[in-house]
Amino acid sequence: MASPAPLYNILFLDIETVSQQPVFDKLPEEWQQLWTRKAEILLRNKEADTIESIYSRAAIYAEFGKIVCISCGFLHSNGDEKKLVLKSFYGDDEKILLREFADMLRKWADPSRFLCAHNGKEFDFPYLCRRMVVNGIAIPGLLYTPGRKPWEVCHLDTMDLWKFGDFKSYTSLNLLAHTLGVPTPKDDIDGSMVGDVYWKEGDITRIVTYCQKDVITVAQVYLRLFGEPMIKNENIEIK
Repeated sequence: MASPAPLYNILFLDIETVSQQPVFDKLPEEWQQLWTRKAEILLRNKEADTIESIYSRAAIYAEFGKIVCISCGFLHSNGDEKKLVLKSFYGDDEKILLREFADMLRKWADPSRFLCAHNGKEFDFPYLCRRMVVNGIAIPGLLYTPGRKPWEVCHLDTMDLWKFGDFKSYTSLNLLAHTLGVPTPKDDIDGSMVGDVYWKEGDITRIVTYCQKDVITVAQVYLRLFGEPMIKNENIEIK
């Protein structure tokens, strides 16, 4: 099965997000009211939780969260083998990291290039666009989809590719990697812990490392889906 895009024209990416504030009580009053309305919908038939206790889930909603890390990687030839080069944009100032990422994307993009993420069509790509709008940053053409025909959108999604037209279920990156025999790093954190690592520990380095490892896994899964040799550890470079 052939890749729908040239392998060297794909930018693999992953984002890490956190809530706007460490806890619900730190939100301004108007934002507390807005989150309360959102949380009331999420809390239906869940009596054990409260509006305050589920505030960590605000991270997955672009209206209530923010991006603290964007990691991306691209393939290039290293003689007879492929090499994966990684770069991350991260920090406390979301506007700065989004602007830097957008600038990079504009320089890298052309009509033959693609973006790829796991569940990217439902999460990473729209989240990036929404937060760019919030921060007053023009959305790069490679990310922008309104008004485009399906075949004009250069977005790839490893979860979508794995579905083969099935719309019934969600498959996590970790599950898909294990299913395909793709080695996954043994991390000391997972996605549910990113908020605490950021707000309680202030350890952005751990979050960046976690995000980069997800990009590596997305790239390896993509290669595995199309019968391509996976990248050797010694051929992974972090800039």
